[in-house]
Amino acid sequence: MESLACLPCLQPTVTRTPLRQFHRIALAMVVRTGRVTMLGLSRWAGPGGSDRTVQRFFATVMPWAVLFWVFFRHHVYRSEETYLLGGDDVVVPKAGKTTPGRDRFFARLDGKPVPGLAFVALSLVSSPRRRSFPSRVEQVGRSDAEKAASQAQAAAKQLPPARGKRYPGRPQGRKTTAKTDATLSPELERIKRMIDAWLPLRAASLSLTYVVLDGPFGTHHALAMARQWHLPLLAKLRAASALYWPSPGPYAGRGPRRQ
Repeated sequence: MESLACLPCLQPTVTRTPLRQFHRIALAMVVRTGRVTMLGLSRWAGPGGSDRTVQRFFATVMPWAVLFWVFFRHHVYRSEETYLLGGDDVVVPKAGKTTPGRDRFFARLDGKPVPGLAFVALSLVSSPRRRSFPSRVEQVGRSDAEKAASQAQAAAKQLPPARGKRYPGRPQGRKTTAKTDATLSPELERIKRMIDAWLPLRAASLSLTYVVLDGPFGTHHALAMARQWHLPLLAKLRAASALYWPSPGPYAGRGPRRQ
């Protein structure tokens, strides 16, 4: 019941009826046992939390990003702390064939693609307390073009190169050429769209120091994306990364340039 006392700060953002339903469903999530389903929530919600009410609540369009920020601003934010903006994806295994967005996604814990649902979450990480607070969550839905592109890329890696052809990638002897293109992948485009929509919500008093992304985002393209917000990127370099510092000396005027 103490946690429910934190919800009245959301009243200016949503109407009274969804907030009352939110009270019932939040209490049922805390006390319930077993898996979280709509039918199970209705059994634990008590009077005023029927199965139809639970379905009606989840069918209501609500500004969740604004609700996350209002809750964080009222109960979590501390002006003396340093905050980082972290992003990561999560895969939830799901059976069945009629769930919207169900597809095969790579689960790092299993080490293989599994059928289920995928979500991308942005969180504000408190550095002194070492805790994260969700700020924006979206479900990942791959389009037909993304599926075809990933299948073509996987097929190209399995086929041997034809005679007179080289493997895809940079040719030998050009590893030190500076990368100038920064074409974002569909996954980076999704994260960029989420951060662009979230940044206007934060107040001027909240100053971010870094953008923290998972290991697969430790690439040149993710760095170029973070530079658009004038924020340094914290990520883990990939195992195949090769970094070269440019030569500080002047050009001698003849021969190849020093690397």
